Amino acid sequence: MIKKLRTNITPPVTKKVLKTIKQLDKTRYDNYSWLKDDNWQSVMTDSSKLNPEINEHLNKENLYTKQVLEDLEPLREKIFQEMKGRLEPNTSTVPSPDYNYAYNHKYKDNDEHGIYQRFPIDQTTREISEDPQVILDAEELSKLYPSYFDIGDVAHSKNHEWLAYSVDGSGAENYEIFIKPMHGQAHTTKIIKSNGEIQWAKDNNILFWVERDVNQRPCAVYAKNIHDQLDEPKLIYLEKDPSFFVSVGETDSGNYIEINIHNHTTNEVWIIPSDKPYDRPMCINKRTSGHEYSIHDHNEDLYILTNYNNSTDFAVMHTSINKPGCKHWNLVIPHHPGTLILGLRTFSNYLVRLVRENALPKIIIRNLIDNSEKVISFDEEAYSISLMTGHEYKTRSLRFSYSSPTTPKQIYDYDMHTHKRVLLQTQNVPSGHSATDYKCERIYIKARDGSDIPVTLLYHSRFIQDGKSPLLLYGYGSYGITIPASFRTSILPLVDRGITYAIAHIRGGMAKGYKWYLDGKLQKKENTFNDYIDVGVGLCEKKYTSPGKICAYGGSAGGLLVGAAINQAPKLFAGAVAAVPFVDVLNTMSDSQLPLTPPEWPEWGNPLINSHDYDCIAAYSPYENVNENDYPPILITGGLTDPRVTYWEPAKWAAILRENQKGNSPILLKINMDSGHQGQPGRYDSLKEVSLEYAFIISIS
Repeated sequence: MIKKLRTNITPPVTKKVLKTIKQLDKTRYDNYSWLKDDNWQSVMTDSSKLNPEINEHLNKENLYTKQVLEDLEPLREKIFQEMKGRLEPNTSTVPSPDYNYAYNHKYKDNDEHGIYQRFPIDQTTREISEDPQVILDAEELSKLYPSYFDIGDVAHSKNHEWLAYSVDGSGAENYEIFIKPMHGQAHTTKIIKSNGEIQWAKDNNILFWVERDVNQRPCAVYAKNIHDQLDEPKLIYLEKDPSFFVSVGETDSGNYIEINIHNHTTNEVWIIPSDKPYDRPMCINKRTSGHEYSIHDHNEDLYILTNYNNSTDFAVMHTSINKPGCKHWNLVIPHHPGTLILGLRTFSNYLVRLVRENALPKIIIRNLIDNSEKVISFDEEAYSISLMTGHEYKTRSLRFSYSSPTTPKQIYDYDMHTHKRVLLQTQNVPSGHSATDYKCERIYIKARDGSDIPVTLLYHSRFIQDGKSPLLLYGYGSYGITIPASFRTSILPLVDRGITYAIAHIRGGMAKGYKWYLDGKLQKKENTFNDYIDVGVGLCEKKYTSPGKICAYGGSAGGLLVGAAINQAPKLFAGAVAAVPFVDVLNTMSDSQLPLTPPEWPEWGNPLINSHDYDCIAAYSPYENVNENDYPPILITGGLTDPRVTYWEPAKWAAILRENQKGNSPILLKINMDSGHQGQPGRYDSLKEVSLEYAFIISIS
């Protein structure tokens, strides 16, 4: 018999301190703004600096949640062991060739973090040695960081003699960068507040990185001779507009260092010759609001993936690297409405693009010698394909991954000349997996405005479509992010227990092209929430489940989705899990000092200057729209050092939900006091967090 939540535990009472907020010509009130520590920037890097009163309150919330869920501990442990049993303890990635060596990441025994290693490549036969060299033992390194440990990036120099890596020791995504010789000990570079990205120049001396400002925004690119302790970091690029973030990498060929300045809808790219790393950067095309592009070099030319000239689902342009501006761009692959070009990559003789059409991806390979094209696609109703980043440019081998909700992940090498496909690795499920035990289905549900919403369903072969089964409804619906129909062993404990897993590919994502995204943002944001609710209602009408048997699930911006849906249709749901939920939208978008606020205005609107944006956000923001209601059980999680969704958002939301709760269902808040947005980073530690959520879901189903 499944244990249930304890409902006889008294929840903590959150103190009220009335704050009156006057903005534009409007006034609102907030009783729980005091939960935001005035010293929040310092708390991000040192949790001990948290205001003692706030710390006490969060610990009381955690204790309450622990007590309510206490009877579920045996179930949580059982689920955890099931998920762990589906993971290969000694798994490793397929070695990725880089001319002289092939690099991979491997977990041994029951590692949380694993090791990074390389294999020599025979330069005559191109065969990869079976005798690897460990170049970084992340498992051993993690012991130096008892509270939190995450590797941001691991990058070897072009001559394969040096390794640079970045480490986050708090969860706040402030990374310290280290370097080490391949056969020696690491030493610090004294770079302590980077965003984790690392890029070597061709000279094997100069390292590029991105630093964060006081408000946690990646704003500046620096470079220095990493082997010269006297060489001071040189500022390469500084972004003064707080609404844009900065990143650094390299072009497909590796011939240029690439600096990308971007928000969600606009970007600008600068390049520097990698063999002349201190040269003045050259801008490819100055930013124009709403114009997005990426560059992919080929000899002295550029292929440009862009939405220029109203190419909503993107087109491919071409120009000389010496004539970078958009006035010189020539059309190569035209815009096809409804066929979204997701990504582009160049090789010495090939141009590869990943596209999505009718909510399904495919790979198209163009031979740049004769312009012939070859398509790679699959036949399942729903599946996921990903291009895998490789090190080599002068190659005819393309590596990609494939999976579906019922098919474990497969890694292929595809010969772009012969079109031969070689299966390199299939994900092993040690505890066993039979695809015939499960059924994957792609259906469409009609939204209230007539739009067809794609829905991916996974259920057990025992499933009977009679409306009696519980269902987990997953959604995201922001930033153009599309949740892939991929294989996830972690979801199977729910499906094995008769819970149908449904992904709603709602507006705000790009499942049906870029317009699908545009129709779920700014003034059209309500479409996202309507779609999600309509999918839930439609699944009931089609007898996949029934009202009151659906658990809502979403994280980050998906948590906003859950919060809005629970406010609008509480009786549709048996309960909800909101992980690091972005629920205090109006207040967050009105605070220009927060890390993500200025870059997010193109996504949500700017309520500081635009009355229409204010009214739009105020109409759906979960925190402002909590009302007296019989809310179902809700589990809310957060991270104290989270720079993306700050801890006070879930804390405030839990407080106001509990204040307005007219039923007996518990409102639970669990704040991880030692991590940020991603939760615990270890492969098993993260499963422990998920297993708690799943035990909660089963208990209310």
